[in-house]
Amino acid sequence: MSSEYLVEVEHLKQYFPVRTGFVSTTPLKAVDDVSFAIRPGETLGLVGESGCGKTTVGRSLLQLYQPTGGRIKYNGEVIYDAGDLDENGAPRVDDKGNPVKGKVKTVNMLPYRKQMQMVFQDPYSSLNPRMTVEDIIGEPLDVHKLYSTKAERREKVLSLMELVGLNAEHATRYAHEFSGGQRQRIGIARALAVDPRFIVCDEPVSALDVSIQAQVVNMFEDLQHKLGVAYLFIAHDLLVVNHISDRIAVMYLGKMMEMAEADELMNNPIHPYTQSLLSAVPMPDPKTARSRKRIVLEGDVPSPLKMPSGCPFRTRCRYATEQCAAQRPQLTDRGNGHMVACWNK
Repeated sequence: MSSEYLVEVEHLKQYFPVRTGFVSTTPLKAVDDVSFAIRPGETLGLVGESGCGKTTVGRSLLQLYQPTGGRIKYNGEVIYDAGDLDENGAPRVDDKGNPVKGKVKTVNMLPYRKQMQMVFQDPYSSLNPRMTVEDIIGEPLDVHKLYSTKAERREKVLSLMELVGLNAEHATRYAHEFSGGQRQRIGIARALAVDPRFIVCDEPVSALDVSIQAQVVNMFEDLQHKLGVAYLFIAHDLLVVNHISDRIAVMYLGKMMEMAEADELMNNPIHPYTQSLLSAVPMPDPKTARSRKRIVLEGDVPSPLKMPSGCPFRTRCRYATEQCAAQRPQLTDRGNGHMVACWNK
């Protein structure tokens, strides 16, 4: 089975039970009804402030967390189905409109691990300090039995190191002997070891110096051109995301606010939250920076344990109306695939 899209996420939900009493728990809705799709060789940038659920989306997509709801497809094949969606991908409800859930469908993810990999945010904690670089990069080869001799294994490891800009002499060293940028390259080489078609890049440059960030982002682009790999690129920095992404999606409090082509979203943001994010991006041109008006959001981000009714952004939105409190807006196409979840824009 094949599909126009490599990865499809439909109404993804990830709730974590939080104890709020001796015996009672409240669901923390880290990801709530998020949908998107990524084509082969495409990069979808995912942005939003800290705690909005970006990393949880990536981890749930790869089933490092088992999702609470929704459906995940890889290359047209369902790899997870919580049983809460019908055959058309719409949420199932009973006669009274209450959500219902059928049988959960899961598959053995081991074969898909070769196709779907992840580069973790922190290069200091994501590498085993007791393993040499050769063993760290070679571990996926061991798990999936992708070599027949020790010499072939070492040859593959050295070629991967060369691909990400590391020297062969680094193979016998340990992670603590490297800088942050070099450690992140080791993590990228480990992800590439199984020749994946899709990689979740979880803020891969946020822990690095600015000069190193540019090198790593350019390396991601070069690898995409060479290997045709698709990315879900999670980051805070809108300029970095715009540089590498084909499309950009904006999240707030576990929900998708806006999604569009990268240039379209940067030049024509529609959602008030996106407009505020873009107004905070530092501009290298002083004249342009002085002419721009900063949109400062009022109030604090609501607790995900006590979500506001309707639109999650309405408590900080200057355009909020009674409709925003009564009903949550859905993503709608405003033309050319520019999706926005807002009643008043």
